[in-house]
Amino acid sequence: MKFFRSIFLTNRLFYAGFLVAFCFVIGFFLSPFLIVAKILLFALCISIILDTFLIFLTKNSIEVTRNYPERFSNGDDNELELLVTNHYQFPIYVRIIEELPVQFQIRNLQLLKHFKQNQSTKFGYKLRPTDRGSYQFGITNIFISVFGLIEKRIKANEPLAIASYPSYLQLKQFQLYSTAQHHNQFGMKRIRKIGTNTEFENIKNYTIGDEYRLINWKATAKASRLMVNQYQEEKSQPVYSIIDVGRTMRMPFDGLKLLDYAINSSLVIANISLQKNEKAGLITFNKSIQDFVVADRKNHQMQLILEKLYNVETNFLETDFGQLYVYLKRKLTQRSLLFIYTNFETIDGLERQLPYLKLIKKSHVVVLISFKNSELKTLTTQKATSTTDIYNQTIAEKFSYDKELIIQRLQQIGILTIYCEPKELSINLINKYLEIKARGLF
Repeated sequence: MKFFRSIFLTNRLFYAGFLVAFCFVIGFFLSPFLIVAKILLFALCISIILDTFLIFLTKNSIEVTRNYPERFSNGDDNELELLVTNHYQFPIYVRIIEELPVQFQIRNLQLLKHFKQNQSTKFGYKLRPTDRGSYQFGITNIFISVFGLIEKRIKANEPLAIASYPSYLQLKQFQLYSTAQHHNQFGMKRIRKIGTNTEFENIKNYTIGDEYRLINWKATAKASRLMVNQYQEEKSQPVYSIIDVGRTMRMPFDGLKLLDYAINSSLVIANISLQKNEKAGLITFNKSIQDFVVADRKNHQMQLILEKLYNVETNFLETDFGQLYVYLKRKLTQRSLLFIYTNFETIDGLERQLPYLKLIKKSHVVVLISFKNSELKTLTTQKATSTTDIYNQTIAEKFSYDKELIIQRLQQIGILTIYCEPKELSINLINKYLEIKARGLF
């Protein structure tokens, strides 16, 4: 029974059978075609027998090795590779069907190749996960044939589970931005910036242009010449990514929810802030505080944040910024840089939370991140062909206008904002962080 279950008939066999049958039908009226039909039938039977004998001649005749990543990067194209080696001493046709995770809903992925004897080939393809979690691969089904009439199925590889983590590929992509130290280039003088905490660096000789209040009189008396204290920007300051996991963050764009865009960007900014010798932390909240990772510079801080982000999920609860303010007031005693990922869709929704944002701003540097609805932009640029289209475009323009008013309102009260499309969030977030550091706001 196992032998028959591993045999599959191909389309080529049916086409050949139809051809032989057609010749027999023509031979019923024209006797010369009857001889041709019998010859073709005999050749087809011999080919089937020979094809079956050759493919079942050797066991373990073909080898397929998976070269898959240990984990997926959510929202990115992940490269996967299959190494196929033919151990037969004659050419064969190979068709590979990989049992992909159900989340991808891909049912037409087939890898086809005509192999020469003892030939090895790599098959590469890409998968883009859009949800965090475990992706379960099944077995690898290999179908081999010599003449393409009968296929033998071979099952290879054990089921495999790969976890999809927040986009760690973006960490490499934006690595260049984290090393941009334009304000510390050679030949440029470090200055104390207004409103910025400073750390003592060293004592140097006074030069024209130095501030008089920086003169170190004790060092001046010992050296018999004017000496001044030199300061540098204070490091090891806390940088927190605060992610709203309420219902507004469930909105999907290009397959990813707004929550996943926020998670991927918060991972990038945590990596950059650690490389800038700052402390990186994480807070998630909706009706109450869900997760809290204390800002630190420990070696395993990135791994700790990554594991927390992996398990973050959104729900349909309304976001309460009042609870966030109370928690920050109790837990964050040091002035911190807060990147708040949320999505206000209406002016009324903003006004309800605005008093708490003002209170948070008094103690910390707040950057509120809101998402531009790219689908509304597409809708408003389309040509209206009916009254319904006009209504839809009018409503879309109203939503877009309200978004602009929300950003203006936040800027009026002095809250820094990032307003961009979800796919452009990471690059805009990095630029805003570097801008804040360059202006000495933090």
